[in-house]
Amino acid sequence: MITLGIEGTAHTLGVGVTDTGRKVLANELDMFRPEEGGLHPREAANHHADKVAEVIQRALSSAGVSFGDIDLISFSKGPGLGPCLRVAATAARALSVKLGLPIIGVNHCIAHVEIGRAVTDCRDPVLLYASGGNTQVIAFSNGRYRIFGETLDVGIGNMLDKLGRELGLGYYAGPAIEKLAAKGERLLDLPYSVKGMDVSFSGIMTAALEQRRKGASLEDIAFSVQETCFAMLTEVTERAMAHVGKDEVLLGGGVAQNTRLREMVSIMAEERGARMFVPDRRLCVDNGAMIAWLGDLMHSSGVRMSIADTEIEQRFRTDEVLVTWRS
Repeated sequence: MITLGIEGTAHTLGVGVTDTGRKVLANELDMFRPEEGGLHPREAANHHADKVAEVIQRALSSAGVSFGDIDLISFSKGPGLGPCLRVAATAARALSVKLGLPIIGVNHCIAHVEIGRAVTDCRDPVLLYASGGNTQVIAFSNGRYRIFGETLDVGIGNMLDKLGRELGLGYYAGPAIEKLAAKGERLLDLPYSVKGMDVSFSGIMTAALEQRRKGASLEDIAFSVQETCFAMLTEVTERAMAHVGKDEVLLGGGVAQNTRLREMVSIMAEERGARMFVPDRRLCVDNGAMIAWLGDLMHSSGVRMSIADTEIEQRFRTDEVLVTWRS
């Protein structure tokens, strides 16, 4: 079965094409980049609306297929920014009706898990999902993907972007912070906010900006923020692995591209006798291929949706989905 998936939860519009046997055939992305300030949902949605037809055609061309070859339409139902989600959902519904094809709305967070399972050797991992809008530690248990830990305030990527903007590094500051951190030498005093299985990042940003006002270098601030935040994420991930008795850890989300985070989680996994898995970087970020792949899994397991069932859910919790494709 060939599935076309449309991702539009936040700043990235993605269209992917997957095949049940060959997996990812195409994975085209187009990211909204604000001229100034942060991410405004309406501006991002306007970008997606302007680009969606073009990106769909690019994906079809890259996959070497036509609309006539598509068997299923899939889209990101949530969680995400309402205006952005509506663009992806509207495009998916239009294709479904025009082509007479079934449609499936999927959970964005679960899609990160399943594309990782599809393209790596992991089978039953704990997922550390670290992105702009979401930070969760997820594992499969009793028929659902359960959240064993998560952020209590903002996503790790959101915090890094806000911090970068305040420090003059521009928006989508993660790569800039990673480069600066490589030159940092001094670990500054920042709050280590682990609360049980959950984490908190907003106080770290406030403390980092205070350190800057006191004269700390950008390099030391970036180094300290990464070391503190990534240690927190590694700790709660290890705790979840111990709690559910799993020996695989999968990284997903845009922040999973960070080399230092990968290094810290890899060391933890090795010390536990476990294995770490990371998909290709274009499959770590928000993308349409993961949406298509999860749609395929759901449809193949018997899930069906009418157009009336495709309403978006901005706060679509990971553990609301009954996982019919796994035993």
